[in-house]
Amino acid sequence: MGVLDSIAGPRDLRGLTDDQLTTLAAEIRDQLVQAVSRVGGHLGPNLGVVELTLAIHRVFDSPRDRVVFDTGHQAYVHKMLTGRAADFVSLRKEGGLSGYPSQAESPHDIVENSHASTALSYADGIAKAYAIRGEDRHTVAVIGDGALTGGMAWEALNNIAIARDSKLVVVVNDNGRSYTPTIGGLATALTSLRTNPRYEQVLDMVKKRLNAVPGVGPAAYDALHAMKKGLKDALAPQGLFEDLGLKYVGPVDGHDRDAMEHALAHAKKFGGPVIVHAITRKGFGYDAAEQHEADQFHSPQPFDIETGEEKVRGRIWTDVFADEMVHLGARRKDVVAITAAMMHPVGLDQFQARYPERTFDVGIAEQHAATSAAGLAIGGLHPVVAIYATFLNRAFDQVLMDVALHQCGVTFVLDRAGVTGDDGASHNGMWDMSILQVVPGLRLAAPRDATRLRELLNEAVDVDDAPTVVRFSKGPPPADMPTHAKAGNADVLVRSGAKDVLVVAVGSMCEVAVEVAERLGAQGIGVTVVDPRWVKPVDPAIVELAREHRLVVSVEDGGRIGGCGAVLLQTLNDAGVTTPFRLHGIPQEFLHHAKRAAILEKIGLTPQAIARGIVEDITALDTVGTDESVVDVDHQL
Repeated sequence: MGVLDSIAGPRDLRGLTDDQLTTLAAEIRDQLVQAVSRVGGHLGPNLGVVELTLAIHRVFDSPRDRVVFDTGHQAYVHKMLTGRAADFVSLRKEGGLSGYPSQAESPHDIVENSHASTALSYADGIAKAYAIRGEDRHTVAVIGDGALTGGMAWEALNNIAIARDSKLVVVVNDNGRSYTPTIGGLATALTSLRTNPRYEQVLDMVKKRLNAVPGVGPAAYDALHAMKKGLKDALAPQGLFEDLGLKYVGPVDGHDRDAMEHALAHAKKFGGPVIVHAITRKGFGYDAAEQHEADQFHSPQPFDIETGEEKVRGRIWTDVFADEMVHLGARRKDVVAITAAMMHPVGLDQFQARYPERTFDVGIAEQHAATSAAGLAIGGLHPVVAIYATFLNRAFDQVLMDVALHQCGVTFVLDRAGVTGDDGASHNGMWDMSILQVVPGLRLAAPRDATRLRELLNEAVDVDDAPTVVRFSKGPPPADMPTHAKAGNADVLVRSGAKDVLVVAVGSMCEVAVEVAERLGAQGIGVTVVDPRWVKPVDPAIVELAREHRLVVSVEDGGRIGGCGAVLLQTLNDAGVTTPFRLHGIPQEFLHHAKRAAILEKIGLTPQAIARGIVEDITALDTVGTDESVVDVDHQL
């Protein structure tokens, strides 16, 4: 039985010897590598916070003291130390452990927090609440892995600095090697002095007494204060935080558990907001991760533990986009690329290698990315902003008021749109088609295959007077689906039999719709399957097709409420089209993590489920006819 097996909660850590804690850290790293090698996940960030997390849970008393992680993918070690180590065989599997903190899993988890740069705001509110309620509880916010590049984090720090009564400790997990660690006894002594509760009292007393001396007092105090500041600034990069009015501890070697405990204990005693700056290395303790040049195994696919080689995957949507962006860059000298700390995940690394002067990584700052793109467009360029679909939510106001209002030609490319699966509720890209419907002038494209992605991306960057959006799914694209005919700008994929059913399929759902058509054809039901290509605005040709058919069915991998199907139904009503309508999409709920196929089956976005519903609808129409009352009811389906 290992040491880790004996840990049922954080309090079990306090009776361990140094040797046992060293053994525990090694066991944790081994289990991290074993678990992520099987299912994928965030390995590098967690290997880097083992000692740091051990120190937090030995100094603070979770869950009475609240620990909030930003970003939440750094919390695997926290999960192990809070009684879930044995469950790591189920990591990121349906019904198993989430890859992020989860309130449903443990009272030690406060917020999921997988959208970065938010933990400081959560922690600020929690700490203020405890102060107002008179509760002697601490709040710890662990922020790192790029989250301090987000503007929201600095908004929070601006407010934390004036919350003098907040027992809030901010642990900055600096794994980007932004600073050189300061070491030595003098630095440790100054850290202890700065966080001693009597430090401010003594400083105030000295100030009053020196200022009381006529003539030389104020000058003597200023000189003393300047000497103290100069000495500290020479030893540690705390100036930025202290200028905000925040006490600063560090830098501390985040892999030295004893040093981390010492720093955290001093910060805890201070009684107000304190920054503890920990220097860590992503992937620490596993050679394959430390030597991985791209991102120290930030979020690898399943891999071989001995070699560190990831299992071979096929070509995915992102690869198609990456190639086409390079071609665009050669063809269009005005095309520039922007991403928000996702250069490799969204495939812009190839464009960056070829055109570094035309590539901008703004950090975890989607709002800035959108408005900076508007500025680039105003300056005569055409920016392509590439991020995951779920993260566009954070920049909605900027898309609306900074890009669309000013008719800026900016193209947003949304990777991992629709159901993504393993990463859980926060990462499903199911909101974009609903929230973007309200943006005047915006055009939204959803390619069904690789060829259409290339076509639509080129069409999008040709629009210079409005924002355009190109969204695509996670994983490999399907084989190209040929066009049977054209209807306006839409592609007709299937046309067989009578005009019984018009299926309007969005993006990745085109493959599903073609199989639906095959199933319906076997039942003697005539089908037309249309891919709008551009789903916003609605193509007038689709309105006319709807008028000619007995039933209209929309299928999309986005939210049902306010999405493409809802807008199509509204457009048909406005045009006086009374054809019965059936809408298929993602229900507006937070979907638990599972494989994409399992989620699609659960929510009814499979060929079998959709075809069965259509057969029932056609049977009902054949049975009762299409009088006015029936049409009104069916329009609400």
